[in-house]
Amino acid sequence: MKKFMFVGMFVLSALQAFSQHTLEGVVSHQQTGEGLSGANVRLKSSSLATATTAEGRFLFSDLASGEYTLLISYVGFASQQVQVSLPQAAPLSVALVPEIRMNDEVIVNATRASERTATTFSNLKKADIQAQNLGQDLPFLLNLSPSVVVTSDAGNGVGYTGIRVRGSDPTRINVTVNGIPLNDSESHGVFWVNMPDFASSVNSLQIQRGVGTSTNGAAAFGATVNIQTETLNPEAYATIDNSFGSFNTRKHTVKAGTGLLANRFAFDARLSSLYSDGYVDRAFSDLKSYFVSGGYYGENTIIKANMFSGKEVTYQSWWGLPEALLETDRTDNYYTYENETDNYQQTHYQLIGAHSFGSALTLNLALHYTRGAGYYEQFREDDDLADYNLPDVQLGDTLISSTDLIRRRWLDNHFFGFTYSADYKPSDALQIIVGGGANRYLGDHFGEIIWAQYASTSSIRERYYDNSATKDDWNVYAKGFYSFSPKWVAFLDLQQRVIEYNYSGIDNDQRAIEGDFSYAFFNPKAGLTYQRSASEQYYVSFSIGNREPVRNDFVDAAEGRTPQAENLQNLELGYKKSGSTYSLEATYYLMNYKNQLVLTGELNDVGSSIRTNVPTSYRTGIELAGLWRVHPRVDVGGNITLSRNKIASFTEVLYGYFDDGSVTVEENVYQDTDISFSPNVIAGSNVVFRPWKGAEISWMSKYVGAQYLDNTSNANRALDAYWVNDVRISYLIPVKGLKEVRASLLVNNVLNEMYESNGYTFSYGYEGTLYTENYYYPQAGINFLAGLSLSF
Repeated sequence: MKKFMFVGMFVLSALQAFSQHTLEGVVSHQQTGEGLSGANVRLKSSSLATATTAEGRFLFSDLASGEYTLLISYVGFASQQVQVSLPQAAPLSVALVPEIRMNDEVIVNATRASERTATTFSNLKKADIQAQNLGQDLPFLLNLSPSVVVTSDAGNGVGYTGIRVRGSDPTRINVTVNGIPLNDSESHGVFWVNMPDFASSVNSLQIQRGVGTSTNGAAAFGATVNIQTETLNPEAYATIDNSFGSFNTRKHTVKAGTGLLANRFAFDARLSSLYSDGYVDRAFSDLKSYFVSGGYYGENTIIKANMFSGKEVTYQSWWGLPEALLETDRTDNYYTYENETDNYQQTHYQLIGAHSFGSALTLNLALHYTRGAGYYEQFREDDDLADYNLPDVQLGDTLISSTDLIRRRWLDNHFFGFTYSADYKPSDALQIIVGGGANRYLGDHFGEIIWAQYASTSSIRERYYDNSATKDDWNVYAKGFYSFSPKWVAFLDLQQRVIEYNYSGIDNDQRAIEGDFSYAFFNPKAGLTYQRSASEQYYVSFSIGNREPVRNDFVDAAEGRTPQAENLQNLELGYKKSGSTYSLEATYYLMNYKNQLVLTGELNDVGSSIRTNVPTSYRTGIELAGLWRVHPRVDVGGNITLSRNKIASFTEVLYGYFDDGSVTVEENVYQDTDISFSPNVIAGSNVVFRPWKGAEISWMSKYVGAQYLDNTSNANRALDAYWVNDVRISYLIPVKGLKEVRASLLVNNVLNEMYESNGYTFSYGYEGTLYTENYYYPQAGINFLAGLSLSF
């Protein structure tokens, strides 16, 4: 507890911050004089921000005397900076001028939450993301966000990485890029390794925790990550980023943009190369990517085309580390074959259009296509020929039934469709958003034998299994906001989602598989926001989400059993408060699941693990987040999540094996047991010190409580709690002729904590004795990344 007490201390201190003045005003339409509801008002060089009321009013309380700069923005209007002195002689009046061209923000408005939305969310700006962007994958750049836990197979944040939010795994986190779905249609996961250095092309990012608002793609069963890529930069620019660090890690990025041409057109491009040997032996990553964007920006129209691609070659470190080696050889890798690699390329094409019909109505339409293809290669020792549908080999008097071989398992897929939205705001009191999308996925799964010591009847690239899948996913939603008084806003969000999924062929275990499944989900959400003042807000919401099983749930299900869809009922109660030197957010959440799919230890007829529906389970907790400006040069920020994550009744399945070939099955029932990978405590903090102009030193801490590897709450099958500290130093160097020269140093795990962030376990009986095998993914001790960025 001592390790994160300082997080609670700064939150309590923030509540005591006090000054004596208020800053108030009205934001209006320059042409009509009407107040603008929902305009963003922020105090420059601080974390304080608010949104205007239905009449366009805003208020900051508890401000000290002095000079302030207000940054005021609203979609479709030119932003303004306003200087003001406190105490005020009279309320401020700011008239915003309609922009001569549309703003990129309209592209993601339909799927993002705003201050009027009664849901729990965090926003990250481009500067927040780029400050940490020295080579690690995007999940690691989000590590300090509330309720977030990240992990890396290679141990240093490069290559295969993952993120959990409130304990929910990556397959339960909805991810969109410019409102377009990113999750894999079959596994529901997002493979960030296929998008190396994508953070360099991100303009803003929003994390919604819980069910959140209706969006496109896979259901949000723990969180939503809503990403917007590069937006219009009216001036021409060029940037060169280079970083180097531990484990031979290096990142090279070149970015350039034309700025606004002929007052209408703009083009941007990025090219990236990233390499790392990884902390784990041989766990290298060799990654390449690019991003190209071109847009037309008219007074009422935006047409934008994006193309981005990532190509990855990573040495496999999926096996993990046996528990026995944790103390003696933390970097050991089970795989030794020189080409035990994962090879994949994924290219995304997006065509996005938005048009405004006056000030009340905006339409959006996006077409998208994603092409992905790749394989992972494996050396297999002494595999049975029958496992590859091959006959035994007769050599003289010897019958050979097994062989060493090299195989490749392929995934070749297409994903395409469209999304749309219409944003109608006839008055400040009413806003209606209607949207949705339709998408199709085509996926081929097949395996090839590329070499074998005894080839039997096979030929080179023999396909020993081959199956295909098709998935259609469409949804339509309607969201409404209504201000029935200056302080009260009601929110209603209704979504209908329909899924059709079918597959057929021969699976990798030589089983004939075939399935055809259809789902129709109704996902309602409703909430109420009370804006007590411009700086204080309360909200409550209740949402329902439904989610179909993933591919493996269908394919590996026991004979005669069909997995059921999962249901989530989500309650959120929130409070936000801000002053001149502080901001505070507090949230209570309850996520009540029906038929959540979990591993129980059960196996199907060919030995594959099966997930089973458990009738009732829940996650509930309190999230606190805040920021305190202790001094003009010192900021202290942080968050803490305290939670309970339980399954009401859980049945573990254990298999016992005997020398005579017999197998026994034992079932152990647990009541009120903990959900795996769901720590009861997650905390993060960031202390920022600016010793002089252009220099910044940050001390970042992350505490993650103990996590169980399975759902039995067995302390012998767990990840220990860990507390990791990073230090980031950056300096803006003034160089004549350049826009910016920034030098950065990131020292990760500066206190050299030895910890594991992920793992798995399985148990079995042999001749009456119970054995448990735990495997872990160790993370690197102290390591560094240093970077130099040149902007022209």
